[in-house]
This record gives sequence, C-alpha cells and structure tokens, in this order.
Amino acid sequence: MNGGGMIDFEIHRNPQPVTATEREALLVNPGFGRVFTDHMATIRYVEGKGWYDARIEPRAPIPMDPATAVLHYAQEIFEGLKAYRRADGQLGLFRADANARRFVESAKRMAMAPLPEELFLDSIRQLVDVDRDWTPSSPEASLYLRPFQIASEVFLGVRPAREYLYVLIASPVGPYFSGGLKPVTLWVSDEYTRAAPGGTGAAKCGGNYAAGLAAQAQAMELGCDQVVYLDAVHRRFIDELGGMNIFFVGRDGNLVTPELNGSILPGITRSSIMTLARAQGRDVSERPVSIEEWREGARSGEIVETFACGTAAVLTPIGVVKSAEGEFTLGDGGTGPVTEGLRQSLVDIQYGRAPDNYGWTTVI
Repeated sequence: MNGGGMIDFEIHRNPQPVTATEREALLVNPGFGRVFTDHMATIRYVEGKGWYDARIEPRAPIPMDPATAVLHYAQEIFEGLKAYRRADGQLGLFRADANARRFVESAKRMAMAPLPEELFLDSIRQLVDVDRDWTPSSPEASLYLRPFQIASEVFLGVRPAREYLYVLIASPVGPYFSGGLKPVTLWVSDEYTRAAPGGTGAAKCGGNYAAGLAAQAQAMELGCDQVVYLDAVHRRFIDELGGMNIFFVGRDGNLVTPELNGSILPGITRSSIMTLARAQGRDVSERPVSIEEWREGARSGEIVETFACGTAAVLTPIGVVKSAEGEFTLGDGGTGPVTEGLRQSLVDIQYGRAPDNYGWTTVI
C-alpha cells in the first residue's frame, strides 16, 4: 500500500491467553504500567512501500538487531490515551483523534514517516475490541493505551531511517498516584531544563523524558513528588512538569496556563480543561507566568490554586512548591474547589456519567 491508504488488520489471537480467573485477580489492583494485556498491534513501514503488514498478535518481545537505528539515534515517539469502562458497561475512548493528530506532528518533528491518523485509530479500535475484557470496572481505573513508533532500520549512518515499526500495547491501570487524589509537592529545577526553543519539547518523544529523569530523581531526593521546569532562555518562566501541563487559578476563579511556545507539549487534557473551564464561565488565558509571579501570588492570595494535568494523572492538585529559594503553599495546601470541580467534570465525561457536548468520546 502507499503511505496514505488504509490496510486491514490480520487478527492472530494469542493461543495461550491469561485465564479469566488470573485476569480478574490482576485487575483487582493493577497499579500503573505493570500489567499488560494478551495482545498488541503492529504495523511496519518501508520507504517506497508505505505502511503494511498490520496485525493484532500475541504480545511478545520485539526482535532487534544491535544496529537498529532507534538504539543509536533515538528516533522514537509515543502517545498515551485510555479506554474507559462506561456507566452503561460499554467501552469508550476519549479524544483519540487528538492523539492521532499529535502522533503525526511528533513524527514530523523527529523526521519519521507519519502514520495515517485513521490507521492509528483503527489499531486502537482493533486492540481494544480484542482485549476488551482487560478493561477494569473499578472507580478511577481504565485501560491505558501506549502507541509508539521506532526507527527499525539496521544501519549506523546519521540520517532519518527508512524503516519504522509501529506498536500498540495496552495496560489495565488504577489511579496514577497510588494514594488517591491528594496534593503533590513540586521541586522547581534551577539546574535542569526540559526543552528549549527549536528543540523537541512540543513532540512526545522518549528523549524529552530521558532528559528529565535526573531532575525527577533530584526532586524525589529532596522530598518532592514531581519536578517543575523553568524556561531554558530566561530561567524564570514556568514551562511544565516532567509529564504534565500546569494551570494557575486566580482569586477570581479564572485560569492561566503557560502559552504553547514550541517547548511545551500541547496536552490533550490541557485543551479539554480549557474548554470545560470556559463552559463554566471562567476566563482562560495563555501567557508566560514567572516563578516570581507564582510565589508572590500564592503569598498574597492572588493565586489560590494550582494544578497539573495529563492523561495518566488527569488533574492533580499542587499543594507545596519548593526551590533553592525556599518554599510556598498554594491556598491551604489542599485540593481547591476549582481543581476538584474541573476534574470531576472531565472524569464524568470520560466514564460516560455526564453528557458529552463536545464529541470527545467514541464508544467501541
């Protein structure tokens, strides 16, 4: 097939799937990213041929030559989205089309062959349908979907690869933070930056996360849950957390979030929260927010809540912020009403408990 057409998936079912009894035991407390379903989706690409050989097959290790390009030049992108067990028992996806579009944009930035959006979406529909019994039904649980694409060509030249492998795996998950919804403590990194203008900050690629691991480790050593980055140019303005966007809630109930400047990931949860907040009559502005403004706003009461958001963690309240210059508390250090209300509105749509007025959900 050519690079833009559609292909049908061959279904190769796992001859030795996990038994229903074993599966139910695993779904009681799956944690996050530790348990995986019976199958995976794979599609291959070769320059001049396009995408081909789409399969649903038993989940298994990926054979890889030591000279495979991704191991040397990090041509790799990924996404994260969820399938939810809805109130009526059906399974629903949330804004998967937005993930498909972002996957294409990430591929372009990393000089990779873009996977057609409809093929991306079809892979999700096919895998979720085959492994639908792995979707938990307990509160706040879901089936986490991890599509990724790697440079699979065997070569050591420094150029974009001519062969790629797309893989989709699925993992039943409970809440991202095991202790449930509670405010997190952040460390403001003044030593490390996440991304710079002209870099890969707006792409969802593994290298961005690898570059942040040292800062995250430092934050944890200092008794913090997560790291928050300042911009790479001025080292003053808030960028985002290691894997989440950030919002500031003012005394007037309106929201501010850092503008997408090319070094911040355009989060799908971020976009959804902006829409829901505006529907509540709140003003939402995108502009630079300095660490000084955040600190002084928290102390004066001008900023009453701050929260982080992302697919995995949904909305997470931020209670305390620590840095080399000291620490400050947001509000009373607890979960504020705006954060809690927005989170509930989003989760209710995702699980089918509230009307979807935006066309965000797709039932499988």
